[in-house]
Amino acid sequence: MKPVSNTTKVTFPNACQLMRWHFHPMGFEATMDAPRSMIARLFDRASGETVIAIAGIPCATVMTTTEVARIIQSVEDELESFVPPQAWQELA
Repeated sequence: MKPVSNTTKVTFPNACQLMRWHFHPMGFEATMDAPRSMIARLFDRASGETVIAIAGIPCATVMTTTEVARIIQSVEDELESFVPPQAWQELA
């Protein structure tokens, strides 16, 4: 008998919806830029201005919810380490 897995799998569009809900009220969009990677963009919904865009995030067309959580954590980590261009100008 085959063991039963408790891991839920979602398609790429459904994973993107989970990420949209997670990052709300910020806007979130993602596209696959290669068979195993994606580009994610967080943006201000009011102005449409991009807050951060990240390329090369590992992903698949079908992912587990654990993999989606890993992508969310990667985006959050990148966002925390992000220094806006205005801050660079103030440092110069």
